[in-house]
Amino acid sequence: MDRLIIFDTTLRDGEQSPGASMTRDEKLRIAKQLERLRVDVIEAGFAAASNGDFEAVRAIAAAVRDSTVCSLSRANERDILRAAEALAPAASRRIHTFIATSPLHMEKKLRMVPEQVLEHARAAVRLARQHTDDVEFSAEDASRSEIDFLCRVLEMAIAEGATTVNIPDTVGYAVPAQYGELLRTLRERIPNSDKAVWSVHCHNDLGMAVANSLAGVLNGVRQIECTINGLGERAGNTALEEVVMAVRTRRDVFAVETRIDTTQIVPASRLVSNITGFPVQPNKAVVGANAFAHASGIHQDGVLKSRQTYEIMRAEDVGWSANRIVLGKLSGRNAFKQRVQELAIPVATDAEMEAAFSRFKDLADRKAEIFDEDIQALFSGEEVGQQQERFQFRSISQRSETGGRPSAELCFAVAGREERAVSEGNGPVDAVFKAIESRVGSGSELLLFSVNAITTGTESQGEVTVRLARGGRIVNGVGADLDIVAASAKAYFNALNKLYTINERIDPQISMTP
Repeated sequence: MDRLIIFDTTLRDGEQSPGASMTRDEKLRIAKQLERLRVDVIEAGFAAASNGDFEAVRAIAAAVRDSTVCSLSRANERDILRAAEALAPAASRRIHTFIATSPLHMEKKLRMVPEQVLEHARAAVRLARQHTDDVEFSAEDASRSEIDFLCRVLEMAIAEGATTVNIPDTVGYAVPAQYGELLRTLRERIPNSDKAVWSVHCHNDLGMAVANSLAGVLNGVRQIECTINGLGERAGNTALEEVVMAVRTRRDVFAVETRIDTTQIVPASRLVSNITGFPVQPNKAVVGANAFAHASGIHQDGVLKSRQTYEIMRAEDVGWSANRIVLGKLSGRNAFKQRVQELAIPVATDAEMEAAFSRFKDLADRKAEIFDEDIQALFSGEEVGQQQERFQFRSISQRSETGGRPSAELCFAVAGREERAVSEGNGPVDAVFKAIESRVGSGSELLLFSVNAITTGTESQGEVTVRLARGGRIVNGVGADLDIVAASAKAYFNALNKLYTINERIDPQISMTP
């Protein structure tokens, strides 16, 4: 079988999803999980976009050894040199340069004629090749480009040394049959097409990103650009978990294989969801909570007799645990540590593991049954690196009754100094947030408040996501607790800590990429 390269752009295109901005450390955590997933290429960011993006790309390039690390760049000298500098520590590096080729983009956005675009592309690929042997060229908005000009640009890019050529469906305009025909025609008409790997990068505006990507595979494409959970601009990108399991399940159709460790798919999905604050819908393919659930009596009967009757994949193969209830209050450190390792939760130090075990024992005293999801929540944003955070949650007391105005009193630390705050609000959560702001005075705008139950039942922990904006920055905070109001306070403090982090990158919604 042919090898299908999986190019993950969660850290670049995925971060362009409004509100999904990540810190350098968060990007590094995701990159290490992508390496465990055995992704071939990790697009770590857009090094020229900001100093924060540059540092994130550089940190990932230094840390990742089993995947190629890539940086995006526009077809200009500054971007390419910045990408090369950021990628310098990488064991394996790629520069991904792009320019728009559709008549609409060339005229309205670039203000260039086709010959100018051709020369910019030529110079960009030539310069990138001076810094790495692995160069990818993308013809932005290729699915709306004129095929004759597209052939000229791609033939030139390959001749100048591009080892991968990408045909993006930038705005999700294509349909599978048409897109597949375009790719087949390009490969047939371009004389040197066999000298490069052909790639697709599809957006999901019409819900066809995965279908279009797979149409590409059927027409000779051997790299798919995708993101965890389908994260990305507007309606998102091709979902990594869906294309990987599609080609794995239907080898008879696609005749390709990947090197992905599929048991790491669910851990990757949960990590990205926790960090970005974007919950996974229950009926999402492969990684949704209901993806392997059976409610119909007919289906349940069939599965009990033979799993293959209604399951084309095994839940365990993508990282779902077969043993849902694993630990309790009598469990010791070794059992806890082993389960953390089985769940592929990254733990940097023994001190971090010990702190998580302490939180686990506290939770077990209050909750009879501890699920995998509870353990993963112990390592969510508000807990990791708490000792270095500016704001630290201590305790909360709140009062709410029918007909009365809710109030909250909080105890928290600011740079090690204990503070107390009291406020009333329209509800208990509103009272909590107003109490915090009465002491902190961040001046931030609350963009999102979301609550999800981590597990089922009334004993479930609540996971709260808070999104704050200030001065061009958008950050997400996550908090988990059996008490929803306490979880809300934790999430708000988690967001504030990111908001006050030095060199936090500016909101990355840069509408100029493939």
